[in-house]
Amino acid sequence: MDWQELTNLTRGRPFVVERVRLADSGVAIEGEFELPQLAQLSVEDQVFVTAFVRCHGSIKQMERIFGVSYPTIKSRLNRIAQVLDFVETDPAPSRSDTIDRLRRSEITARQALAELEGRA
Repeated sequence: MDWQELTNLTRGRPFVVERVRLADSGVAIEGEFELPQLAQLSVEDQVFVTAFVRCHGSIKQMERIFGVSYPTIKSRLNRIAQVLDFVETDPAPSRSDTIDRLRRSEITARQALAELEGRA
């Protein structure tokens, strides 16, 4: 079964993968695995996101590919963005990390206070 069949079969309902088998080694891992957010989108939205990435984010190219207007592309992007969680790529340091860096004299006491108070 390919990903499109699986996505159509589930019809957007949440599901959990309980077994993963590595094709080249035959090793199987059992447990509860949540699919990545992009895999949880409908087939149509997955195709749309893939096209957007392949177009390097060019809305003009997306208009040509899908034959729709700029507002339609923007509306669909906004709708998809609302169902995806934002991934923090630069999270604030933990309290213990800040204190450790202060102990190692990597930051000043003022910088440590700013980080601890959330003003870094």
